[in-house]
Amino acid sequence: MSHYVITISRQFASMGRTIAKEMAQRLNINFMDRDIVAETAKRMGLSIQSVSNHDEQLQKGNFFMRHSYLFHLDVYDINKEIYEVQKSVIRDFASQNSCIIVGRCADSILADMDNVLNIYVYAPFEKRLDNCINKLMMDPKTAADTIRRVDKARDEYRKALEPEARDELTHRHILIDSSKFSIPDCADILCECARRSLKMD
Repeated sequence: MSHYVITISRQFASMGRTIAKEMAQRLNINFMDRDIVAETAKRMGLSIQSVSNHDEQLQKGNFFMRHSYLFHLDVYDINKEIYEVQKSVIRDFASQNSCIIVGRCADSILADMDNVLNIYVYAPFEKRLDNCINKLMMDPKTAADTIRRVDKARDEYRKALEPEARDELTHRHILIDSSKFSIPDCADILCECARRSLKMD
């Protein structure tokens, strides 16, 4: 096979991003996360921070954004504009080399492509709370509030911008509860699934 793509969707603090990085190292392929934001900002002529403010969450457009980047003369939805450019970036990355892409509805965006494996990482709220407190060094209240806020934001983002993927199982091939295994074991399991599913050489 020429190349393949693995997408990782995740609940906040389920350690999905960390697992994705481990998988990329083991499979010796590119890890695409913040690179997507940087390339989107470059193509739109915006700062990385401006695009980051809309990354996997919906924000209301503001005067600055509407006047610094105009596709049309009328008021437009900045979330949609950023998403469309980001979608193009994801498809370009996926068409070039084998890689792991984290979040940003990549599983739905690449639904029409061959050699793609979509993984969803989740964990019970209590385990994610523990991860926030002991790994991200948050206080308990901030941790709990952040989990709820980020989960809600990602869910609304997916439903608004990829409406055909409203069901959380749509386009997702493997779901794994990261609380049941260590991070290295999660990476081992998922790499083996990828090797079999994608028929790696």
